[in-house]
Amino acid sequence: MSDIEGVYEDLEADVSLEEFREAVEAKVEQMGGLADEETAAMLVAHEIGESEVGGVADVEPGMEEAKFVAKVVSIGELRTFERDGDDEDGRVVNVEVADETGSIRAAFWDEHAEAAVSELEEGQVLKIAGRPKEGFSGVEVSVDDVEPDDETEIDVTVSDTHRVEDLSLGLSNVNLVGVVLDTDSVRTFDRDDGSEGKVANLTLGDDTGRVRVTLWDERADLAEELEPSTTVEVVDGYVRERDGNLELHVGNRGTVEEVEADVEYVPESTPIEALEIGQTVDLAGVVRSADPKRTFDRDDGSEGQVRNVRVQDATGDIRVALWGEKADADLGPGDEVALGDVEIQDGWQDDLEASAGWQSTITVLDSDGGSGTGTDGDAGADDGQSTGLSAFGDEEGEGSSAADDAGADTDATSSAQPETDAADAATLDDPDEGDELEFTGVVVQAGDPVVLDDGETTMTVVTSADVGLGEEVTARGVVRDGRLEATDVF
Repeated sequence: MSDIEGVYEDLEADVSLEEFREAVEAKVEQMGGLADEETAAMLVAHEIGESEVGGVADVEPGMEEAKFVAKVVSIGELRTFERDGDDEDGRVVNVEVADETGSIRAAFWDEHAEAAVSELEEGQVLKIAGRPKEGFSGVEVSVDDVEPDDETEIDVTVSDTHRVEDLSLGLSNVNLVGVVLDTDSVRTFDRDDGSEGKVANLTLGDDTGRVRVTLWDERADLAEELEPSTTVEVVDGYVRERDGNLELHVGNRGTVEEVEADVEYVPESTPIEALEIGQTVDLAGVVRSADPKRTFDRDDGSEGQVRNVRVQDATGDIRVALWGEKADADLGPGDEVALGDVEIQDGWQDDLEASAGWQSTITVLDSDGGSGTGTDGDAGADDGQSTGLSAFGDEEGEGSSAADDAGADTDATSSAQPETDAADAATLDDPDEGDELEFTGVVVQAGDPVVLDDGETTMTVVTSADVGLGEEVTARGVVRDGRLEATDVF
């Protein structure tokens, strides 16, 4: 057995002996005679071992090279672009490949791009070697070498249309049919290059789950054109992750279209009797009562709003605070409703309360429990603040970088209570220091301090009393520094 064969026997990699010999010979020549065949074979074995990965999920940015086997899921269009200082246009084709561990975009350049269009087929298994990097839709590989692998079987289904449960991080060229559960208003933001961008959101559901859809720039206006309960198809979306959840993004290459299809969304929910403080859960039940909407002033001068409803299922009932645009939901007693991503908190007299903020979804259900109409969501997102929206993007101008995914959708009411402290809001006709005062209003902020609103005026109350969001209480006490220091709350 030769030295090369001996090293090859210990090599745990998907490479033939002939390929290994060729690599060793190239290494000997590269080193100009400074290494014999055995040394060169050991160097090649080390390089191969460093680049071989167990699956697509193991491919990471920063690797000098990654070698893996994956199945072709979809093949994009051939695109051309101008290179600086080069008369010849560049060419690129993005190919989605996957194995049982996940999916990844493989970028085929120039001669590889033309071969990809003319020779590759969906469902084909490939051996790929390339350089991983962080792309606008996740990790992608710039392909250096590729060849068919007719012997390896990969259990990945190739489909023209995805379902919500099929989505995985890094997936692109996604087509998904779902029913609109929630819509959103369009927000604008400034990019780093001074241009203005637009963003809006939808929530779609199918029989496998629901997903938040982020629409960028020209596509953002679609959010205001689509009605809840409409069946639509997302065309050429890509999957990103935010706060641990997958989202489907649609840029200028994709779109959202109304389609004729029978899609049903049946939410899974947590029984009300099983709720615990600190959970973020999905609820479903019947609206038992609905209070009027209340408005209040934040200390930044903006106006907030809140509305309380009580929802009941077979195990119990709970008060739900609807914040921001969620307070505009067309809900009334008797409506069957699904509430997605609501936060459970400690409420009035130790009762639990649920809070529906910008990230929540409110869907009025048909009588059979399936999806029906919905409400506008994501109240007040961005508010003109710089929250990283410009960091989303791709080569077509959806932003300048993919680094700052989180924060693209910041809302002034993104938690159970208004994010801005309403404690310094307007007081009642500016009462004088030391005046005794009695004030009755709805609790729009619980904690320290408490903020009450009577529909016209907001009052900050300093008290240790245990009050809950949405409760109507009366505070009696003395005014100190523009706040009511309560001696009695009832």
